Amino acid sequence: MRHVLKRARHGAAVVLTWAGLIAGLTGCTGEALDIGNKPRSPQETIRVTPEDGAKGVGPDGPVEVRLPGGRLERVKVTQVEDDRPTEVRGSISEDGLRWNPEPGTRLDLAAKYSVDVVALDGHGRRSARHTTFTTQVPGRRFIGYFKPENRSTVGTGMIVSIGFNREIEDRAAVERAIRITSEPPVEIAGHWFGGGRLDFRPREYWKPGTKVTVDLRLRDVQAAPGVYGIQQKTVSFTVGRSQVSVVDAATHTMEVRREGGVLAMLPITAGAPKATTYNGKMVVTEMYDVTRMNGATVGFKKKDGKGEYDIKDVPHAMRLTESGTFIHGNYWAAPETFGSANVSHGCVGLRDEKGGSAEAPAGWFFDRTLIGDVVEVVHSKDKRVDPANGLGGWNLAWNAWKAGSALH
Repeated sequence: MRHVLKRARHGAAVVLTWAGLIAGLTGCTGEALDIGNKPRSPQETIRVTPEDGAKGVGPDGPVEVRLPGGRLERVKVTQVEDDRPTEVRGSISEDGLRWNPEPGTRLDLAAKYSVDVVALDGHGRRSARHTTFTTQVPGRRFIGYFKPENRSTVGTGMIVSIGFNREIEDRAAVERAIRITSEPPVEIAGHWFGGGRLDFRPREYWKPGTKVTVDLRLRDVQAAPGVYGIQQKTVSFTVGRSQVSVVDAATHTMEVRREGGVLAMLPITAGAPKATTYNGKMVVTEMYDVTRMNGATVGFKKKDGKGEYDIKDVPHAMRLTESGTFIHGNYWAAPETFGSANVSHGCVGLRDEKGGSAEAPAGWFFDRTLIGDVVEVVHSKDKRVDPANGLGGWNLAWNAWKAGSALH
């Protein structure tokens, strides 16, 4: 479910969505589930080269998707961090077991790619997998991987986050070379989380309709002795309507507020006493129609090393932290659980049906959520989420935020 800062992995991730398709390894779910003789997971059946998270991939790859059986339904390989994300052309073999790019395809250097796959097994059951990899950065060069995506429409809580492939020593020079502007104009300040990540936000949430422009003027900027930037690009995004949801872990409810008014009050289940949910303001950074959640990835392991849970088809999942906190659909807990008890491993669960239902509370909320929306948890018996865990910067007061800039 969660807790990279407590237990597991923590890394920057580009915000990606592909409706009806994306699935990855995530971490939280409820407790009352008997998995039984489940099919093999997408990570076991859908084999992607390069491996997930690979760095320094050469321009010639290789890039390949393979199945041991069944049939590939869809494969999409996309360069996601250019001004205009481009798809790598390729084809599925006649037997449906392999995808390869067109002959002669060369990958861009210093770029991040996503691989999204949907496959069918021999029984017609659909599974999905999402991976990413980055290509070689020329020697002694650095780049920044940014979010949100160019030309996206986001919620009012969106924070511009830039992760670097190298440790930045001259933080002031790099921060000075990145200019964030908005229309209407507001004060925007940067905050460093170590030497590898720089986030930007205004004092308060963005106003709906704001246009934000990110100018990366990193070419030839020296970040460390002999290490220079290569990026020179401009990206932008638009702030959509205002939606802030408040999860009360004590009353087992979530109040969804739209433009200041109450849109809905939904029953929820939060983290159980031994795996409580973080308090504080969290921002939706990824949205999956369906995803796999495996406790082993975030430290919830049995004595044999396997996860306490492993569910390959969690519906309507919205990531709140890098450490694995999600708000997601839950079809395995009894209906009366929602609104009355906390039984998850730290996530916020909404009632749903297997396969996902647009009419269930989880589907209703998913369809009304944008990346960049804020979900605030209160009255949980846990600490406040770390500001570096996901886009948690709203948990810092404005003066504390500005104190993390290299320019102040």
